[in-house]
Amino acid sequence: MAGSRLEKFGTVFTRVRDLMRAGVIKHEEKPIWFDVYAAFPPKREPLYVKPVRSLRKRAAADTVPEILYKEDEIRAKFFEVYGNGPRPFELFKPNFVSPCQRFVMKYGELESRGDVKPELLFEETAKALLAEDIYLRKRGGSVVAPQFQNPFLNMKLTDMLAEQQRDRDAETNIPEKQPEAETVNPDRQTPS
Repeated sequence: MAGSRLEKFGTVFTRVRDLMRAGVIKHEEKPIWFDVYAAFPPKREPLYVKPVRSLRKRAAADTVPEILYKEDEIRAKFFEVYGNGPRPFELFKPNFVSPCQRFVMKYGELESRGDVKPELLFEETAKALLAEDIYLRKRGGSVVAPQFQNPFLNMKLTDMLAEQQRDRDAETNIPEKQPEAETVNPDRQTPS
């Protein structure tokens, strides 16, 4: 069928009539209601008129209350501190639990115990996950805790090259050049 299926441009009757004129619908295949509508047309032509929305109605319809759960606040703080994490979500695995969701579950578990103060609960949850071998990377920080960090990671290239040069010099045992002492020639007489 050609044209729009919505009744924006003409009515169903005018579209069927035009299709019959064009030969798309044969005269024998016309709908049953076509002759009745042609014999008794409505007093007003049924046209599509776009409704005019008032600003008051739109504002009233758009006021949907925000739905926030307690977990949403924890997730927001988690993403603020730790970001999205080093890996993307694995949506193909049905049993995949994101680090954020693990954090929320552990937070709820520690909160239900009641042995941790509410202001320390966020940090204690991160420590509990670290004890379970779940590493969280703070934004702009490293995954490894600072006390376990390798000192070679912070060395500069120039420091490393200088240290290697010192090691090579120590291996070859090259003595440092000492100023030569003046030798006195006994044959040579000094003026008196």
